[in-house]
Formats: sequence, C-alpha cells, structure tokens
Amino acid sequence: MAERVVVAMSGGVDSSVSAALLHEQGYEVIGITMKLWDGPEAAAAHHKTCCTLEDVSDARRVAASLGIPFYVVNFKAQFAQHVIDYFVDTYRQGATPNPCVQCNRYLKFTALMQRAQQLGARWVATGHYAAVWQDRAGRYYIRRGRDARKDQSYFLFDLSQEQLRHTLLPLGEYSKEEVRQIAVRLGLKVAEKPESQEICFIPDGDYRSFVRPRLAPAAMQPGRMVNTAGETIGTHHGLPFYTVGQRRGLGLAAAEPLYVTRLDPAHNTVVVGPRHAALCATFDVERVNWMCPPPAQAVPTTVQIRYRHQPVAADLHPLAPDRAHVVLHEPQFAVTPGQAAVFYDGDTVMGGGWITRSTPE
Repeated sequence: MAERVVVAMSGGVDSSVSAALLHEQGYEVIGITMKLWDGPEAAAAHHKTCCTLEDVSDARRVAASLGIPFYVVNFKAQFAQHVIDYFVDTYRQGATPNPCVQCNRYLKFTALMQRAQQLGARWVATGHYAAVWQDRAGRYYIRRGRDARKDQSYFLFDLSQEQLRHTLLPLGEYSKEEVRQIAVRLGLKVAEKPESQEICFIPDGDYRSFVRPRLAPAAMQPGRMVNTAGETIGTHHGLPFYTVGQRRGLGLAAAEPLYVTRLDPAHNTVVVGPRHAALCATFDVERVNWMCPPPAQAVPTTVQIRYRHQPVAADLHPLAPDRAHVVLHEPQFAVTPGQAAVFYDGDTVMGGGWITRSTPE
C-alpha cells in the first residue's frame, strides 16, 4: 500500500514539482494549499507574492493535472498568532524579525502536519531546496540543497526531531533550472511562473506601512539618534522603523556614510556610525534548537547570520542547553538581533538560535 503524503502547494513551480515527483515515486499524494492571510488580490498583478486566489487556482490546476486530491485549509488564525503578531512585536522590541522561520515551524510543520495526521498521512512535503537525512544513531538532520543559489536550509533549523521524522523535501538534489525543466516535461502551466517574494504578506516590500497601524503610539515615539560617542546628531521616528545595518532613510548629513549600529529600546535611541562600527566580533543566541547532540564544550562551526549570507568560520561556545556564544574568526557586518544564526558542519545543520546581543569589533 502506498504511503500517503500531504504536499504544501503554494501554486508555485517548486511545490508543484515536489508533488509531481512524489506522485511519480508512487506516493499517495494529497495537495493542500494553506490560506494564511487576506492580502489584497490586486497586489498579485504588480508584486511577486503568494496566497492569492490566482495561486490557489494554480495549485488546484496542478493537482487536477496530476490526478491527486486537493484541499484548501484555513490557517489564518494560526498565521496571525505565530507570524503576524510575532513580526510586529519583534519590531516593537527594537529587533528585526524572520517570519519565514516562524511560518515553517508553526504552520507548515505543525499545523499542516497535524492536518496531515488527521488525513492518515505519514509525511508532509514542501518545495524547500534542502534535504533531510538520518545518521546511524537514528538522529535526523537538515542538509543544504545541491543548488547553492537556492539553498533554504537556513529557514529549517528550528524543526524538531519529531517534525523531521515526518518530513520529505523532494527538491534537495535538484537545481532551480532542473525543477523548471521537470515542470515543462510534465506540462505544468506554472513552469515559468515568477518566484514569490520572501515576506508573502508584504507584497510591496514596505514593512513600515504594514507595522505602523498595528503598533501602539507609544511604540512609535521619536527619540534621539546618537553617534558611537553618545552625542545627539538627529532624531529618529520610532525604533520599529530602523534595523541594524540600515544606511538609507536616516535623514542625516555627514562627511561619510552612516549606518545603524545598534537600537537601544531601554533609552529609545538609535546609534549610528561609520561602516566599521557596524562590524561585529561576537554575539549571543538564545532558544537554540540542536539537530546534533548539544556540544559540551566549544566547537568549530560555520555560521550563517541571515539568508543569503555567506557562512563564515566561528567558534561556538554553549552556555546552557538553549543558549550559546559565538566568536567569529572575522568580524561581520550588521549582526542583527532578532535574526536567526544557523550553525553548520559542512553542509549539515548542527542547529541554530536567535541573535540577542552583538558586540562591536
């Protein structure tokens, strides 16, 4: 009897080909599109987004062409709680959120996995460019996808062993070009569909306009903008509208380019300085999720501090089961509180956590 798998189908080429590959491999595939938010449908014509009626229709047509069942499930409440509220609250606290990690953990691999179990499915599959593998001791890991340009292992560091045990990632050994070629071979009309943007619920990319009406006035109080010596050189318009490493939109006239080096919520202050002042030598992470057995002492690693960041060598010092201190071999620009830091051993994810504090070079 074929094993049943639920595929998260967004209407894009990656999830469509994932469903097709699993169907060809003999799985009993069920396609599910998660309705996550009520974005403006008109935005789809001008911005690369997802979750629109057009995307649902594309996913439905792909499922029909494959001859597999297809459903739309309403996860708006879960998305609002675990992604939207988190996104806004992180900016309120003077940090920079990473909503894709939250969505993967709580929506695709929690809410959808629960729905899959209700449907009698053993597996949940997505179109991530990454792979799951199991070592001889039975422990599960995420490994980078073969296509380095598309690798999305960074977004999956927070999955538990139980979630990984029931996860299939069919695209781990494919390049984006190969995926599109498969879609063409199968006659899928999404073969040349543009990719969606990273933050699906902000189709125009203007996060400030999104968070402004969702924040209390107290969170948007203007305050001092100071240089690294603590001298006031301007006024900011509210901490949620700034992020570490930001250069544009500071409203400052200076002899050299200035960047945000730190946000200080306790004093409602934005600290700015030259680019070298935004270099970081060490930082702390909390809520660490280990895929490997937690190390008892410092270990060498490579660390990725944001998506698209080139991993760099570091020493990883465990402080507690869910906390660690990272010492970079070479200082990095804009190590940003609120972002994820993911640790690798070669191409394998050791674990990762959330950046809480960084120390200038």
